[in-house]
Amino acid sequence: MRFLRLLFTPRGLFAATGLAALGLVAGGVYLQQTLNLAACPLCILQRMLYLLLALEAIAAWMLAGAVLQRRAMALVMLATAITGAYIAAYQTWLQRWAKGVSCTADQPWWERLVDWAGSQWPALFEASGLCSEAGWKFLGLSIAEWSLIAFTCMTIAMVIALLRKV
Repeated sequence: MRFLRLLFTPRGLFAATGLAALGLVAGGVYLQQTLNLAACPLCILQRMLYLLLALEAIAAWMLAGAVLQRRAMALVMLATAITGAYIAAYQTWLQRWAKGVSCTADQPWWERLVDWAGSQWPALFEASGLCSEAGWKFLGLSIAEWSLIAFTCMTIAMVIALLRKV
C-alpha cells in the first residue's frame, strides 16, 4: 500500500514514466534484433520520443522538490507524451485503415532527422520498414497500437503529476 502511495506522487510518476520509456526502447530494440523486424520512420520517431521522455523524467525527478519546476517538467513531459500518442495513433491509422499508403509522399523534416540518426547509430535508429505494415502482433495488437496505449498511459500519468499536490 505504501508503494502505491509513493508511486502516485509526482516523483514516483516521473520515475515510473522514465523507467517505462527506457524499457519500451529496450524491448523494441530486442524485438528488432531477435525477430529481424524492420523499424519504420514512425517507429524510430516514437523511439526517440521515449528516449526524450526518459531524459525529461530524470530532470523532472531531480527538480520535483519545487512546485513550479515540478509542474513545468510535468507540462514538458505531457507535451512529449501527447506527441508520441499522436504519432502512434497516426501509424495505427496507416496500418488499419489507410491501405496502400506509406508514411508520406515527400520527405518531411522528421524523416530526414530519422535518416540522419540512423546513419549515426544504426542499431538504435535505422529505419528500413514501411509504416503501413504491422509486421508483428501481440494479443492482436501491433507495436504501434501498444505504443499508443503506452503513450496514453504516460499522458495520464503526467496529468496526474501536474495536478497532484505533494
